[in-house]
Amino acid sequence: MPRLPLHCSSGTGYISPMSKALRFVRYGCANRPFFHIVVIDTKKGERTPPVEQVGVYDPIPNMYNEKLVSFNFERIQYWIAKGVQMSTPVADLLGLAGFLPVHPKTYMRAWRNRKTTEKCS
Repeated sequence: MPRLPLHCSSGTGYISPMSKALRFVRYGCANRPFFHIVVIDTKKGERTPPVEQVGVYDPIPNMYNEKLVSFNFERIQYWIAKGVQMSTPVADLLGLAGFLPVHPKTYMRAWRNRKTTEKCS
């Protein structure tokens, strides 16, 4: 991503043209997490309202042993085209959903889990 040069009196040198990120925001109660997948401005504080909510994720399995996920793929594609940064957990989830290539750390984590279960058996 190209950086825009600032005036020399600004003192910072460069500024990132896209200061937004695609990340999880935790909602829910104690011992019952629920996540919104949001586009948030990274220049502002953590508790500022998000720019847009593009999905939800419920990590606790339901009675059918399913973790529920909902995405607005059109809006996610729009924000990725704009050059938004993406957190690793969101990239993992989008990779498992088939929207992006699977994140390499997902393969590493699966390999490590298989290795530990083989040792325990």
